[in-house]
Amino acid sequence: MPITLDKKAIEQSTFVVTASFTDENGDSVVPNTLKWSLVDRSEKVINERDQVEINSPSANENIVLSGNDLKIVEGRIEETRHIVLEYTYDSDLGNDLPGKEQVDFKIVNLKHIK
Repeated sequence: MPITLDKKAIEQSTFVVTASFTDENGDSVVPNTLKWSLVDRSEKVINERDQVEINSPSANENIVLSGNDLKIVEGRIEETRHIVLEYTYDSDLGNDLPGKEQVDFKIVNLKHIK
């Protein structure tokens, strides 16, 4: 089930999403592999952030979004984005088991300062 963040990103600013990973029992795991994608609600990839690989992932990973990652369609006040995480992990049930999660967040447009 997707995770929805309460904190909102500011358009073209910097926003950090910290991801942590669990196995089928909800226990913390360190992924063997980890990729993430940034998409809009139409599943369109944003700013070429498709299947971004994190080498040597840890139990907690910071995904830093900024600039065009957080650009919204002109005229909109707010827009929803999704980070899709795909990973593999080891547990008592086996090795390289697949895990997948989605993090949803909103971006808000502030008035342009001249």
